[in-house]
Amino acid sequence: MSIPIEGSCDERFAKVREVFEAAFEKYGEVGAAISFTLDGESVVDLWGGYVDADRRRPWRSDTLVNTYSTTKGMTALCAHQLVERGKIDLDAKVADYWPEFAQAGKESITVRWLISHQAGLPAIRKPLPDEALYDWEAMISALAAESTWWEPGTQHGYHPVTFGHLVGEVIRRVSGQSVGEWFRQHVSGPLDADFHIGLPASEDARVSNLIGGLIAPKLDEKAEPGQAVARLKGPMAQFMRDMTDPTTMVGAAFNNPRQPRGAVNGRAWRGAEIPAANGHGTARALARIYGALARGGEIDGVRLLEPESIERARTRQASGPDATLGGLPIDYGLGFMLQSRSMPLSPNVGSFGHPGAGGSLGMADPAARVGFGYVMNKMKPGLMGGQTGYAVIDAFYAAL
Repeated sequence: MSIPIEGSCDERFAKVREVFEAAFEKYGEVGAAISFTLDGESVVDLWGGYVDADRRRPWRSDTLVNTYSTTKGMTALCAHQLVERGKIDLDAKVADYWPEFAQAGKESITVRWLISHQAGLPAIRKPLPDEALYDWEAMISALAAESTWWEPGTQHGYHPVTFGHLVGEVIRRVSGQSVGEWFRQHVSGPLDADFHIGLPASEDARVSNLIGGLIAPKLDEKAEPGQAVARLKGPMAQFMRDMTDPTTMVGAAFNNPRQPRGAVNGRAWRGAEIPAANGHGTARALARIYGALARGGEIDGVRLLEPESIERARTRQASGPDATLGGLPIDYGLGFMLQSRSMPLSPNVGSFGHPGAGGSLGMADPAARVGFGYVMNKMKPGLMGGQTGYAVIDAFYAAL
């Protein structure tokens, strides 16, 4: 069956188009888009497939889709803008900005630990109703009352949902704006980048539903690039068991509040601000934003960050086995994941970005001045990006 592929692709990167087109059959894509910028110029901007599982409505140039944790990179960017403006001190206590946070022995936790997954707050112990996920005050009140799962600063563990509320509340306290509001005013608006944290109902007609649920990694198949998690069968087997048990740290991190099946395709999810998980956007928007960061923070006369702020953001803060992700080795900067064996973002050390569950990915490579975005609607196994994203990255660098 021929898949409709549209968009633009520089002749130099013709192989990227071939790999993208082949991914629909090879990796089971239904609808997807990829985009690369090189030194600020768009060199690949392709989309294809369908927005519906029945494959009747084609993916369009402006189709939006939920990107899960790829959103975290956008939230981190907002925080770094406020660091650069002198509004946030990374080594200040979180409670200096959010006094209620000092409860339950958390008075010494720094913003640096919060944004680098070292704060020990990946999960909320008290069972919350499903609707709490869409209620900002309910989430931050629960986090303020929560005690840590480990001594902050002594180890790192991915904060799959709470990252957005923790970092987002600091942003709100110092700026007076929610993450979504700050992002619109200082990132997506100036760049004309079609990415949203808190999607207006007026944009619903452009959104592709996600197909399939939030799937944990497969354990027994040969690992594809970016799926090193599959090689860690022992710890990952425990991770899989914990994922189904909400009384464990891992189970609560991913399932408290619970996300009922299909909720990600509903108005409540789309309209809420869940800055760790519910950004909706295009691959083109991700490539443009990360493309600016890959070339010193500026693109088309719009500056997101100064070069020194980007260097700070991608400086390694934590490395090694992740306490939440079954011991998977992860390298964290300040809100971004860094290039590593588990995250082969590019051939170049110093690349940074963030993946999303199901496969989406955004990346900046300052060495090559490359920005990249990949979004899709068919959820794939794994938490560290999908096969299509890494396959087109490999093809792009082979041509570069």
